[in-house]
Amino acid sequence: MAKDLAAAAKANDIKYFLISFVDLLGQLRAKLVPARAIRGMQKDGAGFAGFATWLDMTPAHPDMFAIPDPDSLIQLPWKPEVGWLAADLWMDGKPVEASPRVALKRQIAAAVKQGYRVKTGVECEFFLIDASGEALSDDLDKEEKPCYDQSALMRRYDVISEICDSMISLGWNPYQNDHEDANGQFEMNWDYTDCLTTADRHAFFKFMAKSIAENHGYRATFMPKPFAHLTGNGCHAHVSVWDKTGKKNLFLNKGDEMGLSKLAYRFIGGVLHNADSMAAMFIPAVNSYKRIDAAVTSSGATWAPNAITYSGNNRTHMVRIPDPGRFEIRLMDGATNPYLLQAAVIAAGLDGVANKRDPGKRVDLNMYTEQHKLRKVRKLPANLLDAIRLLDSSKVARKAFGDEFIDSYVKLKNEEWRRFTRSITPWERDHTLDC
Repeated sequence: MAKDLAAAAKANDIKYFLISFVDLLGQLRAKLVPARAIRGMQKDGAGFAGFATWLDMTPAHPDMFAIPDPDSLIQLPWKPEVGWLAADLWMDGKPVEASPRVALKRQIAAAVKQGYRVKTGVECEFFLIDASGEALSDDLDKEEKPCYDQSALMRRYDVISEICDSMISLGWNPYQNDHEDANGQFEMNWDYTDCLTTADRHAFFKFMAKSIAENHGYRATFMPKPFAHLTGNGCHAHVSVWDKTGKKNLFLNKGDEMGLSKLAYRFIGGVLHNADSMAAMFIPAVNSYKRIDAAVTSSGATWAPNAITYSGNNRTHMVRIPDPGRFEIRLMDGATNPYLLQAAVIAAGLDGVANKRDPGKRVDLNMYTEQHKLRKVRKLPANLLDAIRLLDSSKVARKAFGDEFIDSYVKLKNEEWRRFTRSITPWERDHTLDC
């Protein structure tokens, strides 16, 4: 039986519920529902006009209903009278195909059908900036190599500790927080788990970090590259596949040099094969491509991949194998949609398994300084438009997500690209005004 949300409200002193969903462009949408009405909402969903969000609908479409998943319930640690719920979108009695959480559940079902249970963890990086969004929140954070800077970390102790305490109270088992490679940048880590739960927590974490930062007079931004001279915000994903019970790691092979099974290598092969065609979901913003293959930052390295390669415990590659039984994808950034990140990883990996894709031999070079030694290497898309076109023509993506989803996503991303190209940047004026 599903959790009774009306009973949960009474037991936990919840006065309101946020019935929430993430649209195709990654924006978190919600309705605030009083606890007295949650029983009906649990059954029938909260009504929305889909055209008012980024979901490729028109004003003529009927009502869209967000039906909350009671297992996703989270009480806001900083406002416990409010409960947050992730929701699935329905219209005319059917799931909305072009919605991210539904798309992820489709990929989870495809994995389960083959006896696989996908577990993931994410590493969310963000900057704490001032309320105007123009500068870092800490004027003293000026170190040339600021990563792990203890003083800068402790100057933002009140914010970071409140976010971490919140995760502890929610049972996420956070285990470390650090000042990251850029001035003003932080990363917070919590335990991996089933990929749907990770996606829900990822969506909530961004909301939580922003909310708590605002309460302290700051602003948290997950923008991929907010400052040209500083390292961008990554969102690395750690992936493993388990049996249907969730007790046996099917990626683990202690007899292999890297501790990975044949299944794991084929999954990696699928990720490598589809990385360029699914980049529009992994790194979905115009700004994302200023993090990929960027100029050397003030710290000395971008920490972002610039080609489609894999290696052992080597952070200059797109895929890293840090430990037996799992691998890390370093491609994603802070703009990635929490649900499409997971869905695209599964779709790419299952394609690798189905087609026995061989990732080839791992590359042990420093890809930032020795890439010229490779005879041939596949590059990531140079910009969002190239990535959209690759996704549009991807047979793998269309088979996994369906034409309706891909067509809607491509349409909205093309519109986003056109909005960008209609803008005039300061760089253009500086370099073209006197031509």
